[in-house]
Amino acid sequence: MAVYGVIYAVLENDIRRLLAYHIISQVGYMVAGVGIGTTLAINGSAAHAFSHILYKALLFMGAGAVIYMTGKRKLTELGGVYKTMPLTLILYMVGGFSISAVPLFSGFVSKSMVVAASAESHLGIVWLMLVLASSGTFLHTGLKLPYFTFFAKDAGIRAKEPPLNMLLGMGFLAFLCIFIGVYPAVLYNILPYPAEFVPYTGQHVSETIQILLFTALGFFLLLKHLAGTPTISLDTDWLYRKGAKAFMWLANVPIANFGKLTEKIFFDYLPNSLLKFMTLWDAFDSHVIDGVVNGISRATIWFSNILRKVQTGDVQYYAASFILGIALLAVIIMWGA
Repeated sequence: MAVYGVIYAVLENDIRRLLAYHIISQVGYMVAGVGIGTTLAINGSAAHAFSHILYKALLFMGAGAVIYMTGKRKLTELGGVYKTMPLTLILYMVGGFSISAVPLFSGFVSKSMVVAASAESHLGIVWLMLVLASSGTFLHTGLKLPYFTFFAKDAGIRAKEPPLNMLLGMGFLAFLCIFIGVYPAVLYNILPYPAEFVPYTGQHVSETIQILLFTALGFFLLLKHLAGTPTISLDTDWLYRKGAKAFMWLANVPIANFGKLTEKIFFDYLPNSLLKFMTLWDAFDSHVIDGVVNGISRATIWFSNILRKVQTGDVQYYAASFILGIALLAVIIMWGA
């Protein structure tokens, strides 16, 4: 995560987006500290979160002052601004040195805790990634942005210093960045665990200065390749934006229409059709099925009434009827023969 933001900052030409990518990078240090999980790492994450609030606010104030006074926000549109905005440059550089972990600035006493924790935990790859991210942060926030904004080819912009209230806000934050960098005990006393870390050792300071100097050397050697280009850089947020638009279309058109169709079928058409079917079935049951059953029962009753008249109980009547039936049957047989 710390390296991710630095990589995208390489391609960025918009000063606000460049600083925004470094928010991702700095939060990566905090997440790394939590992931390492040691007392020193947790303290480093907490300290760096506090320092990050100060110097990142200062950086955005400085960038905002440039945008406010010049009306430009692209590196390719700026240059030579230091001539008319020297105070803004100085205050911005305090934030730039702080985020770059330059000794005597707040980022040095907080970021180095996380880096040292990774080394103590023998996490070589993590240590290397954090050092590379720190070098990349200095390359872009501490060198690239101020160089192409304030020192590059003069763009002919003659902007004034921002209003006094903006300068006072940046000055207050710059003072805190320097104060914490010089007196780290003030910050260490409010950390979750007792802090035993000593940032200002000869080895630590010399290693940090070496990394910063080699980064500066690489910047000036590769200056032509690091210049901003007037293009739009695509990030993963492009996928989110386009994907969200496609999802909203999918939800509002096909899925919504399918929902309306199913609602119409199950709540309108199907109940009405079922009601009509039940009405027809009730009529069929009443007139056809019940009619047949009732007709059979009436025919049975009618036939029973006829049979009841025949069944008189008189033996002579039964004998006469029997003889008459035999005679009638004989006549039918003879007639047929």
